[in-house]
Amino acid sequence: MEKGSSYILNDYLSGAIAGSVGVVSGHPFDTVKVQLQVQSAENKYKSLLDCVSTVRKQKLSKGFFRGLSWPMFSAGVINSVYFGVYGYTLKVLGGNKEENSTPPYLKILFAGCLGGVVQLIPACPAEVIKVVLQSQIPHGNLQGAKFYKGPLEGAAHILRLHGLRGMYRGLPTQCIRDVPANGIYFLTFEFLTFNGSSKLPFIPAAVQNFFAGGIAGVLSWMAIIPFDVVKSRLQADCDSKRYKGFLDCALACYRQDGLSVFFRGLSMVALRAFPVNAVTFMVYVESMKLLGEEVSYA
Repeated sequence: MEKGSSYILNDYLSGAIAGSVGVVSGHPFDTVKVQLQVQSAENKYKSLLDCVSTVRKQKLSKGFFRGLSWPMFSAGVINSVYFGVYGYTLKVLGGNKEENSTPPYLKILFAGCLGGVVQLIPACPAEVIKVVLQSQIPHGNLQGAKFYKGPLEGAAHILRLHGLRGMYRGLPTQCIRDVPANGIYFLTFEFLTFNGSSKLPFIPAAVQNFFAGGIAGVLSWMAIIPFDVVKSRLQADCDSKRYKGFLDCALACYRQDGLSVFFRGLSMVALRAFPVNAVTFMVYVESMKLLGEEVSYA
């Protein structure tokens, strides 16, 4: 096999491994985040602790880890596509940096954004099922609401009622969220690892990758939290279809709860983003090294 082909395959494989490992560490935070984001004005949690307490009362599989099997299955595919497209795009653009040279930040930004676009193909259906399941945790006045037993039942129901289009509900909003977030993600990671390796050479590379990945994850998520709130509400509303689209949902949210609604779950986003992205990036880079590949941006 040619060197270029083996590198691309290893890129995809490392991304798959990293994605599967990373998703487990942050799912409980993600479940609380979704619960906070989709709560209605008439069925609000009293506080963050009230939300955590409500979720904790359920069994782990029906509470903090509700909907985990779906992202566990899909995370490997999504991250494989994400990292693979990113790495391949950088190679095509000639963006692989030489040792001690300044990283090609514009090319990194473009490659990260492009990876964000392509990963939407598997990511959007995965998000729809995950968000629907996470939003179906008993709380307040939800008597009579339909609760899926698991991802397969949820997917079958959505496909039966809405077809493939139902699995891509909220796609434009997720695109607005994911594309800039992924660009910021890689750009921040590259900046931090480049400056860390040159100014803090005594710190092991794996440790630098861990913290750089965590910080990059937090910053990229905080930059797009308003879009994440709207996306969660759109995708959780797969049956009633109260919202026609992004603008309709955003305006309805604002009229009902004010500007603060767009920052719901921010604390959970930050708590989740650091461990998930720290582990993901560190495992990705170390996997590439184990496969005998040099990672130009780490």
